[in-house]
Amino acid sequence: MKRTLEGTKIKRQHVSGFRARMSTANGQNVLNRRRAKGRHQIAISPKTKA
Repeated sequence: MKRTLEGTKIKRQHVSGFRARMSTANGQNVLNRRRAKGRHQIAISPKTKA
């Protein structure tokens, strides 16, 4: 049987990576909100285990 949540790092980057956020106006709003809140990471990094 497969696990509940299986994914690939590449797919995760395409959906919620920094470049994906910057490519749309709403994504840029997301980053600005996270910056305003003082998040240490504003987007996921490719080094994290997916």
